Amino acid sequence: MPDQPALPAPSTGLVPVPAAAAAGGAAPLRALDDYRRAWLAAEADPDGVWLAEARSRLAWRRPPTEGLRGSFHDISDGPIRWFADGRLNLTESCLDRHIGPRGDKTAILWEGDEPGDVRRLSYRELHALVERAAGALAALGVQKGDRVLIYMGMVPEAAAAMLACARLGAVHSVVFGGFSAESLRDRLRDSGAAVVITQDEGLRGGRAVPLKRTCDEALEGEHGVRHVLVYRRTHADVPWTPGRDVDWAEALAAAAPHEAVEVDAEDPLFILYTSGSTGRPKGLLHTTAGYLLWAAWTHETVFDLREDDVYACVADVGWVTGHSYIVYGPLCNGATTLMFESTPLHPDAGRYWDMVERHRITIFYTAPTAIRAIAAHGSAPVQRHDRSSLRVLGSVGEPISPEAWRWFYDVVGEGRCAVVDTFWQTETGGICISPLAALTPMRPGSATLPLPGLHPALMDERGRPLHGPGAGRLVFTRPWPGMARTIYGDHDRFVSTYFSMYPGCYFTGDGATRDAAGYYTITGRVDDVINVSGHRIGTAELEAALVTEPGVAEAACVGFPHALKGQGVYAYVVLREGVAADAGLADRLNAALRREIGAHARVDALQVAPGLPKTRSGKVMRRILRKIAEGETEGFGDVSTLAEPGVVGVLVAGRVRV
Repeated sequence: MPDQPALPAPSTGLVPVPAAAAAGGAAPLRALDDYRRAWLAAEADPDGVWLAEARSRLAWRRPPTEGLRGSFHDISDGPIRWFADGRLNLTESCLDRHIGPRGDKTAILWEGDEPGDVRRLSYRELHALVERAAGALAALGVQKGDRVLIYMGMVPEAAAAMLACARLGAVHSVVFGGFSAESLRDRLRDSGAAVVITQDEGLRGGRAVPLKRTCDEALEGEHGVRHVLVYRRTHADVPWTPGRDVDWAEALAAAAPHEAVEVDAEDPLFILYTSGSTGRPKGLLHTTAGYLLWAAWTHETVFDLREDDVYACVADVGWVTGHSYIVYGPLCNGATTLMFESTPLHPDAGRYWDMVERHRITIFYTAPTAIRAIAAHGSAPVQRHDRSSLRVLGSVGEPISPEAWRWFYDVVGEGRCAVVDTFWQTETGGICISPLAALTPMRPGSATLPLPGLHPALMDERGRPLHGPGAGRLVFTRPWPGMARTIYGDHDRFVSTYFSMYPGCYFTGDGATRDAAGYYTITGRVDDVINVSGHRIGTAELEAALVTEPGVAEAACVGFPHALKGQGVYAYVVLREGVAADAGLADRLNAALRREIGAHARVDALQVAPGLPKTRSGKVMRRILRKIAEGETEGFGDVSTLAEPGVVGVLVAGRVRV
């Protein structure tokens, strides 16, 4: 049995829930006693609890009669399944059922790149747009089970494209608009997508993003893509391939509205690629009903969602946060959800709070990276805007430091907003550990307590469970409805990546501490993935890109603490014999990263090294490299087993200080 969360005592020095956040909500969990009862109920009867939630929250064609099939102990035999005998179409939960009670309510509130560039789509209007988009895709030959790749900026049409795929029973794979042509090509090949949806250009921070040109580059020499559907955002002149490229507006104008296609609860909904330690992206596959239930239930429960809320998650739909907490969770709950095209610093550091003032935003969900970037400009850009509408603040993407948490709480929220520091992953589908806005006393920097239905545990490196307060590796011991089912086309890799280290448990790849109150604090990655500004980048991906520079023989990358990004990239580069470092090396290496991975990948600290610390079998000892990057000069353990022990001292002496 997992450690049961304790009820924190008032004397433990926690930040109490502000009165404004605790009062007036309609969520069923209003007090810590409610939380504890819900947690115990989900532990005792997960099938009954989640089956009841699924039947009441989602619109079914055929309601399910069963909960969970399978367990983590037999995951190698095949994916787990939830509500497997149910049938539905996701868009009927997110759109159709809202037309009567909420037809005129704003579904998507869109804020463009420039302040004041605003669109509002009601539930009725969004429903019509999705019906037409589904019809256009069907006219291009898209059928149930087909894969469609979406490579767009943050425009309402991106959400409509996702929903249109779901309406047809097609499987979408959204690729972040900052990824390079090479990264896009890798995802096209792995998914086998026959149709791509993109746009002429994106706009971000006052600059045009050449989405169509990048898409064309990715498709050079590729023959599997039949059509590219192009939404015109800027109406820029872009290359056009007759017969393949199709104008979004023209296709929708010619299409008939398409009805919702009935699918099984466990039919695939989307594939979302995330970095892996091997350098090959992992296509996490999420299915329909369990994912939607988890996104909707956690969205309402964590944020204490209310009917008149204006909810803003300023992430990108290219990441799982955008899937779960911009599109699917909020729309299933009938909420008004904001989509934001720009950046937090455009045109100035007050952009977020200008939006809060103009739109009367009540719930605001962002990343620690953005919080740190804004805080660097001081409190004045925040305080010149009216933020009295705010009730709940949220943090996502990486652990938030106590200092950044305090700034968020004190300056942005004026000490009267609940802060929900949410821990979850692409693999989990939705939030797993977090304060509940209406009831959980907060601790700066801590994700606090697991949600009902989640059973975290801490393990030591030998696979032994740790009980009570302590520090270890974070696992979950039982399945929950929203988790990914497999890696697309490679279930063996799914099992080996997440279930082999601690058999019978899902290993998150993160370390964590747990205190006497049962509060969890995430300490960061323990595998070869670096979390840069909330973007997970595999070290193997970075290294493979760096060695494309002709003068580089070897490269090794590790993460190190970075004041703005959370983690920065520290690169050790070994040059080829006869090649000397020059002033342009760093620029060329970052250009290689941008070309091979995307604009979000760059080296923050570059050390040209004579060699790398390797075992005699050739394995690079990243543990040593990580310690050096973090500024340690000793405590490397026994280095006598290294092929060249002396290289450690040379690397310590040559460490780059950032």
